[in-house]
Amino acid sequence: MDDDKFLPKLSQNLLKILDDDEYYDITIEVGNDPYVKVFRAHMVILNYRSNYLRRILSTNKKKNDEILVHIKLPNILPEIFQIILRYIYGGRLSLKECDTPDIIKILIAANELNLQELVSYLQLYIIKNNKNWMEQNFNFVYQTSFENDSFLELQNYCTDLISKGPDKILKSMNFSSIPEKLLISIVQNNNLQMSEIQVWKYVIKWGLTQNPELPTDPANFSKEDFNVLKNTLQQLIPFIKFSNISSREFSEEVLPYKKILPKEFYKDLLKKFLNLHPDSKLTDNLKNIDSEIITFQHIELISKWIDKLDITDKSTFLHEFKLILRGTRDGFESNKFHEICDNRSCTVTIIKVKGNNQILGGYNPIEWKSDRNYDATKDSFIFSFKNGDDINEHILSRIVKRNYAIFNDHTYGPSFGVADLILRGDSGHCVKDSYEKPIRSAPSEPHLHYGIKCDCCNYTVRGIRWRCTSCEDYDLCQDCKPKSEIHCHPDDHAFQPKPHSSTSSRAPQFAVHHGIVCDNCNKTIHGMRWKCTFCQNYDLCQDCKSNIHDHPNNHMFQPFAYPSIDNYNSGSDYLHPAFCDYCESICFFGKCHKCANGEFSVEEYELFQSIVAEGFLIGKYTRESAAALKPESRGVAVYIFSSFVNYVALNWAQQKPEITSPNWR
Repeated sequence: MDDDKFLPKLSQNLLKILDDDEYYDITIEVGNDPYVKVFRAHMVILNYRSNYLRRILSTNKKKNDEILVHIKLPNILPEIFQIILRYIYGGRLSLKECDTPDIIKILIAANELNLQELVSYLQLYIIKNNKNWMEQNFNFVYQTSFENDSFLELQNYCTDLISKGPDKILKSMNFSSIPEKLLISIVQNNNLQMSEIQVWKYVIKWGLTQNPELPTDPANFSKEDFNVLKNTLQQLIPFIKFSNISSREFSEEVLPYKKILPKEFYKDLLKKFLNLHPDSKLTDNLKNIDSEIITFQHIELISKWIDKLDITDKSTFLHEFKLILRGTRDGFESNKFHEICDNRSCTVTIIKVKGNNQILGGYNPIEWKSDRNYDATKDSFIFSFKNGDDINEHILSRIVKRNYAIFNDHTYGPSFGVADLILRGDSGHCVKDSYEKPIRSAPSEPHLHYGIKCDCCNYTVRGIRWRCTSCEDYDLCQDCKPKSEIHCHPDDHAFQPKPHSSTSSRAPQFAVHHGIVCDNCNKTIHGMRWKCTFCQNYDLCQDCKSNIHDHPNNHMFQPFAYPSIDNYNSGSDYLHPAFCDYCESICFFGKCHKCANGEFSVEEYELFQSIVAEGFLIGKYTRESAAALKPESRGVAVYIFSSFVNYVALNWAQQKPEITSPNWR
């Protein structure tokens, strides 16, 4: 018998003690006039459940002539303490009737009482269930989170939110009320998706709002005005990355405020921007990408892959990105892709998988065509980000079969390898063949308990299966288990984790495609089935596909590891039709033909073209021809990557007189 079987009953009994009017030995006065309430409690429980209350009790010992100990908690509201007291006694917390501000009050009170377990839980609960409210009330959330070092989860969430959407957050806030600590954290964030000149403008704006008596135009500043602004911003200026500001931006936006900069620091900056060294001018175009899928952190990493650099290497090039095609805007049809992208080289395809946060993509250094052929290259690669918000969880897969690097066909979208990353309309599939490693796989079967439905959400249980020890047939998935306010199962019922059954995910070691005969050897296909995508009914087995067959070399084959439902044979020992919990259709062994073969649906996809500056562009496009692209030519989520070399600097006007604007976009 498990040790925790009796815990629910114990919790229930302890909660009843709260209503005891005979054996209590302490009274707690909570709140301030006129909202004060006195609670009865038991010192032994408070002493072992809260370090803070233990210290209070040690300094408020009962005197000889007193019957009860009496303490005061004026900083906590009575209704908030009522919730916390139930947690202290019974280890239970019901938040279903609480709105977000009340939950934050509970968090603050729990922190005051040093209930660290509750503090951690409440932070994660707020982040998971109240994201929209937090964005709308970001200033309040931020100030609350940084008022105490215990709110680390909230602090990390706020910092991450700032880095991903600083402009949105700053515009939604009362700018004058932003604390200096918050602004410093924004300015020094290396992952901030905002150009440095925008950061500078926000810093100046904040300084002016702190001193409303100052003129809005620095031309009207007195010496004293500059000193006031300098003192206000002295903690912020050291964190501004002036090296990422162009000379023009420095001249137009920074110089008018030069008197707020330390003298020696200003002299060093002036030397930098007057120096004709190639690195004297940088651009922030990389951070201003117009994408619905990726951020500039993704672009930095992809750019390094294009240049064949390690992720720790410093990039030689900076990049500018211009959208030319987006699926949700221009359509997912293959003919639209070829209409816009044929004859374009050095493109990067970005795909957001429908139903999760996964990102797939590939780089094609050569031109797209519509000639139903494979094209060779040694520089293409495909990649994936398991979680689009985390660039660290990525897979990079470079080409190994060069002759099959890129597949061109007017009925397909961007396609890499024989089957490694294939797009057709708003669907695609990934099966390793021509590239060094797979970038995507279907969910692993052992993580699903086939035939076991969660009695809360009614989906097949994934991960840990929680079985009620009191009910005959009641199960919860790991997502619903902690949501007592949703599943409403009796509080005194205990749950046990049940191991996954190996018999519930039985799958063939060597699948038989019944009714499918190899058109080369005339045998029923076992294992991988290769179906020609050009011919109506032509299939090869794995052996014939790898060896000699007389089918045209330019015909593309799609691999199928699992049999199709159309080939189901009730007498087969291998095939057992069931309901697929991934795509919710009839399939085999709990994972369907579609899911088993790496297929996915596309929510959005984008494509970029990479261009190197100074008139020497990658591929056949020149700086001038790229500039002449018409806006209406933009098209399935395709982006142009305009890769600009760092040495687009101040000396261009002398060295390249035909190029009049080093800031060409």
